[in-house]
Amino acid sequence: MNGADTAWVMVATALVLFMTLPGLALFYGGLVRARNVLSVFMHCFAIAALMSVLWLVLGYSIAFGTANPLWGGLGRAMLLGVDETTLFGSIPEIAFFTFQMTFAIITPALIVGAYVERVGFGFVLLFSALWMLLVYAPVTHWIWGGGFLADGGIFGATGVKDFAGGIVVHETAGLAAIVLSVVLGRRLNRHTPPHNPGYVAIGAGMLWVGWFGFNGGSALAADGSAAMAILVTHISAAAASLSWALRERIKFGRTSLVSLVTGSIAGLASITPAAGEVGPMGALVIGSVAGVLCQEAVLFMKNHTQIDDALDVFAVHGLGGIFGTLMIAAFGYAAWAPQIGALVIVGLYTVVVTYALVRVVALMTPLRVDRETETNGLDISVHGERAYELNS
Repeated sequence: MNGADTAWVMVATALVLFMTLPGLALFYGGLVRARNVLSVFMHCFAIAALMSVLWLVLGYSIAFGTANPLWGGLGRAMLLGVDETTLFGSIPEIAFFTFQMTFAIITPALIVGAYVERVGFGFVLLFSALWMLLVYAPVTHWIWGGGFLADGGIFGATGVKDFAGGIVVHETAGLAAIVLSVVLGRRLNRHTPPHNPGYVAIGAGMLWVGWFGFNGGSALAADGSAAMAILVTHISAAAASLSWALRERIKFGRTSLVSLVTGSIAGLASITPAAGEVGPMGALVIGSVAGVLCQEAVLFMKNHTQIDDALDVFAVHGLGGIFGTLMIAAFGYAAWAPQIGALVIVGLYTVVVTYALVRVVALMTPLRVDRETETNGLDISVHGERAYELNS
């Protein structure tokens, strides 16, 4: 065991959890109507709690077990055979387990942005649980757990390169968001502006800081690779913020706070798969392009499709992760075949299984709330609380 590596991974674990609680909750919460902000907080916190338990019971074993290239098996369910002396490389396996648990938390939490303001709470819990176990955990095994897309798999000695989750996290969450948005249909009040841009900016700032643990921690060591991952993460986020803001200024004659900080998230998502490969100049290119690319995707989705991906999960996270994965090959750090092949395989699997899960879960619990509940807001109608009592 290496003490420095272990200490860094434990710090990174806290940073990644900080991304969901409270970062993502505030970022998403500020973007919805005031009468739905508590429901967004509720979804993020409930998912964090539920995924933590499920990761211990089954998820970790499915993702990092050694049963076969498709399925990790149940040999490590409930952390069987793992204690404080068991090592994963140079760190305790329980530290690795906990670090990966925070990824299993934030990935289904990202999907929350697609269905805010119109989905039932029971559906959120049941769908998120099954999706993590049947989509996220298997895909994690395929790419990070020694599965068939990893080194030595179907693409030969060198498999797909996905340093911190361009495919595992962002593509899967982004495509799941599209599927849910299509099945759910559009919100009744889809053109209402964000109720609290300040929340959005604070949440984005927390995500930016937490992303240092997300990408830097994925090195699993306190060394130069972790330091470089942190540097390129920051450069990409900064470049994307500026390119998004500049593009908006040119296109609309003004730049908003929400747009500036959304650009930073696009840069962070795009650098995630490449953070272990590219240097600062590569990060500058990735971030600069991502700020424009993801903004155009947001505008296209809103203006030219009937898909109401409410908080732009696919356009920012999904497309950003896909773009960053391809840029690894574009810069010559990976072959095109495994990068494209993995994107296609994981994409098809995610879409098919997500759609099946939505239909099955909808048979057990209502998918969408009724019209009156949606109009009045989920906070008071579903959870019996209001975020703001202006007359009290």
